[in-house]
Amino acid sequence: MSAPGDCELLAARLAHAQRLGNMGWAEWDLRTGEATWSDQVFTIFGRHRDAGPVRLADLTAHVEPADRKALARLLAEVLRDGRSAQAEFRIRRGGELRDLRVVLEPLASPGGPARVHGVVQDITGRRRAERIMSESRRQLLEAREKAAEERHVMLALREAILPEPVGCLDLPETRIAVRYVPAEKTASLGGDWFEAAPLPDGRVLLAIGDVSGHGLPAIARMAQLRHALIGLTMTGEPAEVLLTWLNELVIHRLEETTATAVIGHLDTSARVFSWARAGNLAPILVRDGTARPLDQPKGVLLGAACGQPYQPARTELRGGDLLLMFTDGLVERRTRDIDEGLDLVLKAASQLRGGDLDAGLDRVLDDIGGPNPEDDACLLAVGILGPGGA
Repeated sequence: MSAPGDCELLAARLAHAQRLGNMGWAEWDLRTGEATWSDQVFTIFGRHRDAGPVRLADLTAHVEPADRKALARLLAEVLRDGRSAQAEFRIRRGGELRDLRVVLEPLASPGGPARVHGVVQDITGRRRAERIMSESRRQLLEAREKAAEERHVMLALREAILPEPVGCLDLPETRIAVRYVPAEKTASLGGDWFEAAPLPDGRVLLAIGDVSGHGLPAIARMAQLRHALIGLTMTGEPAEVLLTWLNELVIHRLEETTATAVIGHLDTSARVFSWARAGNLAPILVRDGTARPLDQPKGVLLGAACGQPYQPARTELRGGDLLLMFTDGLVERRTRDIDEGLDLVLKAASQLRGGDLDAGLDRVLDDIGGPNPEDDACLLAVGILGPGGA
């Protein structure tokens, strides 16, 4: 036989467990109509003990009207069918809706159930968390669908402004291949661009650049900058002058914008590449299986400062040489130093061959670790044909 102290300790532990689980027990006598509730059930219903427990027949009045059918089905299973059952319904406590789970079990006796035992648990916190999670998943799905739709629109706009070339471009005395590589993780496309076109004087315009930012604003500014370059090129002025004019355009017409660029004119008959840069890394020259960056002439970012001259550069080429122009997204990664990225590109570029230039760019991308997760990149490879070339 348990001592009185043991019974009190057991009761205290049971009450503590009910509070932790926010649940309590109830019992209804079907013959007398009397009800017995534990303290926690009174707490769950927000009912003072002096008011007494709610009779089973009166329980419906305390349930939200929309959930009364669920309670009726529960009582029918227990009282009519004589089997245990459970249901969830809501009550209003102090003006706040609370979610309850109730498990009822008929206690058998001769002639049918005489009593019903129940466990009542307040599951409001759990259901609220589930609703929050469900809403978060819905919002995340909508955001992903919206991002995918926006990316599709931006890609279509990019292709309309800057069609992606398929295979190598046929230009005088050259073999040219291009890759635009969107970032893996960024939903918005960037402002990377290129241009490769024959000029009326027989030279070939080669240019590549990157406008700051992502999304439609960056694409719109990229279009303005590229179209301005195409128009200015018709003046026949050298690359450093074109960059000076573009810098004025960015400063005065494209506010809060910066951009990098490399612009050059390739004289295919003399095999001379005359070029200038604005903040972009210098092109890479591949000759006889060795890759090295060209010496960088001075040139600040477009939009960074007025009146800063752009220094011209002149590179003599041979048949079989390759030039690789690229935007910074090719070498810059958050996980590695830019010099390490450049070394990887140089190693990969040394394997480029003019006869397989288009596929060669794919191998370069694979060798440096694939697309940049955070930034777009653009590559423009130019192979010089002629004696000794591919």
